[in-house]
Amino acid sequence: MDGYSEQTDTSRTEDGADTTVLVVDDVAANRYALGAVLRRAGHRVVPVASANEALVELDVRLHAGRLPDAALVDVGLPDMNGFELCRRVKAQPLMSTVPVVHFSAAAPDPRHRCRGLDAGGDAYLTVPADPWEIQAVVGAAVRGGRRRSGAETLVRRLTRLSEAVVTVQAARCLGELARAAAEGAAGLTGGPAAVFVLGPEDEPHRGLSRHRAALAPPDASADDAVARTVTRLCAGRGGVRNLVVPSPLWPAGYFRPGVEEHARLAVAVAPRSRTPVCVATPAGRRDPADDGLLARLAEATALAAEPLLMYQAERQIALTLQHSFLPQPHRLPDLPGVDLVVRYVPASRQAEIGGDFYAAIRTGEGILVAVGDVVGHSLEAATVMVEIRHALRAHCVETSDPGVLAARLDRMLQHYHPDVTATVCLALVDPSGGRTRVANAGHLPPLLVRAGGGAGYVDACGPLLGLGLDRTEPTELCLAPGDRLLMVTDGLIETRGTDLSVSLEQLRTAAADAPADAPASLDALCDTLLGRFGHDREDDIAMLALRLSRGAPDGAG
Repeated sequence: MDGYSEQTDTSRTEDGADTTVLVVDDVAANRYALGAVLRRAGHRVVPVASANEALVELDVRLHAGRLPDAALVDVGLPDMNGFELCRRVKAQPLMSTVPVVHFSAAAPDPRHRCRGLDAGGDAYLTVPADPWEIQAVVGAAVRGGRRRSGAETLVRRLTRLSEAVVTVQAARCLGELARAAAEGAAGLTGGPAAVFVLGPEDEPHRGLSRHRAALAPPDASADDAVARTVTRLCAGRGGVRNLVVPSPLWPAGYFRPGVEEHARLAVAVAPRSRTPVCVATPAGRRDPADDGLLARLAEATALAAEPLLMYQAERQIALTLQHSFLPQPHRLPDLPGVDLVVRYVPASRQAEIGGDFYAAIRTGEGILVAVGDVVGHSLEAATVMVEIRHALRAHCVETSDPGVLAARLDRMLQHYHPDVTATVCLALVDPSGGRTRVANAGHLPPLLVRAGGGAGYVDACGPLLGLGLDRTEPTELCLAPGDRLLMVTDGLIETRGTDLSVSLEQLRTAAADAPADAPASLDALCDTLLGRFGHDREDDIAMLALRLSRGAPDGAG
């Protein structure tokens, strides 16, 4: 179909075909006789004359990925007896599946047989023996070794698959998801891998395994070509499929720079979001046993993409809400008597959206400013943030007392959102005299940066909104000309593993050192603090700084 071919498994070879037997005997005639018997049964024979030669040969074959299917070992070797050789082979995990058949020309001794079995041997032969017996014993050992090796290999691959799925499920975005899946596919196949997760608009999110990603990858046009191919393959289909795409249809360079190769694909479609996922590996390295594992990895990646896409959509809605309802600096209301600067910095793309907000409202008694944060990270948090800002503006029509406003917002949350809490700090500033009243509901206290130098936190505290607890009276202070009042959300300074009091002191020290004399000192203060604390934060940052306008009447202290 369209140049793509579905994959089918191949049959397993017979026990005597394509097998290698290592024959270890210090007598050349014995090596020749045993080799002849084994070759007649279809085995390839590798003869060595000592235990040390056998260990060297096994090590070489281990690194080449060609361990023998069985070893026929003389008990009476001159440099090391056959039991000790067997014990050393079985002690190495990567060699332990090689079956060992001991043989001896000495009279049968039950103790020898027991020593061979205790050392990890699989069988014991007394020679000379009938050729049919030798072939039968070695053939049985080969079959047993294949079963053990196959079972252990399957366990290792299933372990790698489960580890890859855990990593895939921990991805925080589609790009990270594709990279995790590519690394998992490389671990399963032992070669390069590329993974594509298509977004809502069929945009490709590509991941390459580490050793391939270190080299120059194909450009965006190649990614778009793959996206079109995957879209065609998934049109009208669900579930998981394995297929091969020939090199004319698969862009060059995904497995080796600039090289055209057939691609073996495992393609899966998420059941609800219909998100296509493609796990690609070189077809030339095909092991039929990999097909099922890669299909399961593709399916797990598609399932992991669904919540990420849902979160992506939810995050976009929340960001739209925040950007729509938080006034931008150039759209702040005219506030006579005060200079005001605000900053809002969304968290990194991998972090969840928060409910941080600020407000500045002109009232009959002065200028009311607020900074707050709805507890939680979700679309609901952003929605409640919008409700709090609207409620605050509505209540300011009747009163601008920060204590009364905090109490009303508390009752609003209890009534409409009983499972939600929020923090807010409210400050009512009288521009004519500098008198300022502060009510704090579980928020970081405002920081007062004095014109003459120094900075300290306003002693204002109180319980979170939404708990219905008693509140203290607002704290009063007086702003002198040149003083700056700073209000921030905890996203600016909160760091895992660092005590909040330490972070607060670092903020106070940095604010005290910020430029104060320049006309744009409010901007300088905000930019200094964002430059010091605002990089790669896990939470949104809202910041508001104000001072009395130059020329405003001095207040009585």
